[in-house]
Amino acid sequence: MRLLVGRIGRAHGILGEATIEVRTDEPDRRFAIGNKLQTDSLGELKIISARVHNGILLLGFDGITDRNGIEKLRNTLIYCDVDINEPGIDEDDYHVLQLIGCAAHSQSGEVIGEVTDVINLPGQDLLAIKTEGGEILIPFVHQLVPVVDIAARKVVVIPPDIAGAVQ
Repeated sequence: MRLLVGRIGRAHGILGEATIEVRTDEPDRRFAIGNKLQTDSLGELKIISARVHNGILLLGFDGITDRNGIEKLRNTLIYCDVDINEPGIDEDDYHVLQLIGCAAHSQSGEVIGEVTDVINLPGQDLLAIKTEGGEILIPFVHQLVPVVDIAARKVVVIPPDIAGAVQ
């Protein structure tokens, strides 16, 4: 699946490096030297250098050797082909697209709603679940989402109104 992994920012230095706004949780893997990134308007860009400078990812691309070449790429979105079903580092790693559309069930088995989004916050992720009464947000932690069955497209959640009652 083709997924957005970043955006090319401003040029850095005079040798054709660009700052990258990272939009992936696996930058070391997605932005490795030799990888090819896709763009909507420019075709493929092959990475020939990658380094972090003051906390900012800098990439160099094949065929782009100066600051002017990079400036022409500014604000270009970059994509990678990603297998969202590939196992993660931990068994509890899920891709957002695997979770969206899953049916959310209570522990007793009744359908609560459907996962419509995963909101990434600094402390933890939240599952956004559309219910008949509106949207509820549930912290995506094992205590409140004890079962995730991607194959069955189902998650079991403990909604906030009863979370305090369950020990």
